Amino acid sequence: MNDQTKPILYWLRRDLRLSDNPALDWAAEQGRPVIPVFLHDEVTEDWGAAPRWRVGLGLAAHADALESLGSRLILRRGEALATLRALIAETGADTVVWNRLYVANERARDEGVEAGLTDDGVTVKTFQSHVLFEPWKVQTGAGSYYKVYTPFWKAVRDRDPGPPISAPSELPAPSDWPETETLAEWKLGHDMRRGIDVVARYAHVGEETAQARLATFIEEKLEDYARARDMLAEDGTSGLSENLTYGEISARACWAAGQRAMQEGRSGAETFLREIVWRDFAHHLAWHTPRLTTSNWRKEWDAFPWQGDNEKAEAWRRGCTGLDVVDAAMREIYVTGRMHNRARMLVASYLTKHLMTHWRVGCDWFGDVLIDWDPANNAMGWQWAAGSGPDASPFFRIFNPETQARKFDPKGRYRDRWLESEEFYEAVPEGWHMTKGADRPDTPIVGLKEGREAALDAYRQRGDG
Repeated sequence: MNDQTKPILYWLRRDLRLSDNPALDWAAEQGRPVIPVFLHDEVTEDWGAAPRWRVGLGLAAHADALESLGSRLILRRGEALATLRALIAETGADTVVWNRLYVANERARDEGVEAGLTDDGVTVKTFQSHVLFEPWKVQTGAGSYYKVYTPFWKAVRDRDPGPPISAPSELPAPSDWPETETLAEWKLGHDMRRGIDVVARYAHVGEETAQARLATFIEEKLEDYARARDMLAEDGTSGLSENLTYGEISARACWAAGQRAMQEGRSGAETFLREIVWRDFAHHLAWHTPRLTTSNWRKEWDAFPWQGDNEKAEAWRRGCTGLDVVDAAMREIYVTGRMHNRARMLVASYLTKHLMTHWRVGCDWFGDVLIDWDPANNAMGWQWAAGSGPDASPFFRIFNPETQARKFDPKGRYRDRWLESEEFYEAVPEGWHMTKGADRPDTPIVGLKEGREAALDAYRQRGDG
């Protein structure tokens, strides 16, 4: 077997798309057989219930897309390096390609795979795909990394990440395909239990769906985006976080659409572009400070007297705090697998400040129930709300959920929808024994004034008051 007939293994991860996929594009251009493979490996084994289930939906859709090019998707379960080595032995492949990722456990896996395969004499090629700009290519004037978002935005807003790449028209197939496992065997939705049928109604899966969502957003929602994105009861956002996290659409495709709208003078375009860059900023920080996803980004917050998991945190998880907007948001996430971004800030502030519970408790819960879970975005958002993360704010931020609800849900439609949701009771575990109308306390488990004062006292005693 000579080099021109040896297959290339294309290792998919968070890039379940054909278009604007640099690793796939490079492999397709070589004129050699390409074998797409997804590994249920040591990283994905640690994902929560909703992300594991949702990636399975994405893989099924992407497998169909690959078949349209005369290709197929190979599924294998096991430790990444060992599994790739086995595939190389089976297929005779001498090259493995993938698109880079930036969170600590993903980097550790990838660096180990690259070192091991290189020692084996296998060619490894990696590409930029998941973010607009590589974290190490965005630096301050002093040559360091950015720790605050606004300067980061100013540093990249005029940069050109290049145009999106078109999808390959064909993908050369090997003469013999290796054996594949099946999604059914993996049982990725097992831990979703009876909630699976409810959340499935709200999932928007696959590359075609993502591209259609982007087009609809630009055409119909962009003009009012700066206002509507904060209104809890309005469908004012792109909804693309779900698709971006699995790579069913690229950040660069979203950026290109936003830039075209900006050049046309469309209102809302710059706000949309800033949100895309916020996502980049999360991965920038995750790469430069790997502790972002596991421990306090500001180490001085190690002294803050947060509790671990507790009974009040469990009431928070179940949407039973007695605060309407908090409980509505916690029920929305259980039904849809997503939560309005404004509501995410409110529930995070209430858990970490009023309930004095460590942000990791909430961060881990979101990692279990969000279908748009992104490890960098999720952790940065939680740390921002908790106060332990990157933030230029000179004060201790404590959101008042009731004030926020009056401002961003003035008619109470968001609260009514989710507090009265029949789907919530369809989705929750039977072991919760929840009965509509009798499951929430008449008064908040921690009052807003009481909780605020306790959090401020703890903050002052920590030495920063």
